[in-house]
Amino acid sequence: MKKVAIFGNAGGGKSTLAKQLAEASNLPLYSLDKVKYREGGKEISHDEYLKLHARLISQDKWIIDGFGSVSSAWERFSVADTLIYIDLPLLTHGMWVTKRLLKGLFVNPEGWPENSPIFKGTLNSYRVLWLCHKKLTPAYRKLVAESIESKQVHHLKSPNEIRKFLCELRQE
Repeated sequence: MKKVAIFGNAGGGKSTLAKQLAEASNLPLYSLDKVKYREGGKEISHDEYLKLHARLISQDKWIIDGFGSVSSAWERFSVADTLIYIDLPLLTHGMWVTKRLLKGLFVNPEGWPENSPIFKGTLNSYRVLWLCHKKLTPAYRKLVAESIESKQVHHLKSPNEIRKFLCELRQE
């Protein structure tokens, strides 16, 4: 496990899992929200993002969590040796977006740039939930099914499976 792509719908715990995986594996961690957005939530240009992303995935070792853009996501998935797909029920994603909002009133959400606008980010997450579920979830499921022969694939479908994955990783 040297190049790890962690992905899934909004509010699924990607950044939290990525942080714990980075601590357990000593791989460098890159959260795409921190790549695409500066402190305070200002977004960089798409061209600048694509250049930064290309530099990240050309490195020998990394954990990258998040989406970024359609083209960069599939580029990242193709070079990753490990895919971790968090595929929770839509209701769970929605509840966890709400939990992140409430917690974000007191502490910066995991993987978000400092001083990110929590309400704006949460509204965007709610907008993305259904779109991702309808458009990306089927594509992600197809990707993991097709990648099982060529990559290490972890398709995590419940909070218990996420906890079990982390527990097994720490024991290795």
